[in-house]
Amino acid sequence: MVSLSAAVAPAAGVVPPPQKAQAFAAPPPRLCCLHTARGVRALDLREGPGEVPADGDQVAIHYYGRLAAKQGWRFDSTYDHKDETGDPMPFVFTVRAGNVIPGIEAAVKSMRVGGLRRVIIPPSQGYQNTSQEPIPPNFFDRQRLFTTIFNPTRLANGEGSTLGTLIFDIELISIRQHS
Repeated sequence: MVSLSAAVAPAAGVVPPPQKAQAFAAPPPRLCCLHTARGVRALDLREGPGEVPADGDQVAIHYYGRLAAKQGWRFDSTYDHKDETGDPMPFVFTVRAGNVIPGIEAAVKSMRVGGLRRVIIPPSQGYQNTSQEPIPPNFFDRQRLFTTIFNPTRLANGEGSTLGTLIFDIELISIRQHS
């Protein structure tokens, strides 16, 4: 920032002494935005320092899954699934195996281990049937999710573009590379 006195040269031709450099705070972490050709939007909340998964790699993620309809109702979270020691159990899948919804796969395959990403998944890249992962283990939550997304009355009323829109916060925990 240049002061007014430094910006205006004195009339006598005397040049003012140079200003001391000012210390600036470090910039905030960089937030990157990803848009895929199929409409998945992602925002990196934290860029990971690790590797990026390749096709065939097994990845472990933690996530919070919310439905854009129903005021952002959280239908599932891996942090709620505990193992016998009480630690949260990550969701594990193989990249490009076709068993997970396409929007999650699109987001994860460009992440680095340790990264945290918020993903908005349109219905075309979300649940197309009730066998795609991740599926909430609780019957009530699973039933509520699928009756909302696949609600024939609301779909007939033209609400399909909002019913199946998903929001996931995904953390890539680890990669086990295929051999």
